[in-house]
Amino acid sequence: MEENTAAVNDIGTVKIASDVVGTIAVMAAQEVEGIFSMSGGFTDDIAEKFGMKSSNKGIKVQVGETEAAIDLYLIVDYGVKIPEVCSAAQERVKNAVETMTGLKVVEVNIHVQGINSPKEQKPEEDANSKVK
Repeated sequence: MEENTAAVNDIGTVKIASDVVGTIAVMAAQEVEGIFSMSGGFTDDIAEKFGMKSSNKGIKVQVGETEAAIDLYLIVDYGVKIPEVCSAAQERVKNAVETMTGLKVVEVNIHVQGINSPKEQKPEEDANSKVK
């Protein structure tokens, strides 16, 4: 787990783990309408099959002493305007991480990995129908 020095004061230093930055970014992204979920990729899928949970599913974070770069791997809802959803996610993630950590976010890269298709709805059976 990487750490960075976010602040040094009279009392000591404050260190923020990269996992914390990742958690903030994921929570901020998931608040954006049109984002269905995070996409962990092949290695996270294999880990989940063996019962291991990945705390950084769908995100890659690089944290320096004063800056951070974030890559998000997303699945969006069908029918949304993907560029608009991604732009909203970039802004929300950048603002949340900068506000909560004091780090300067130099980039938020969005990788759309898939689309959540609407579930097929079965036509309702007519109550009077004898054919099933």
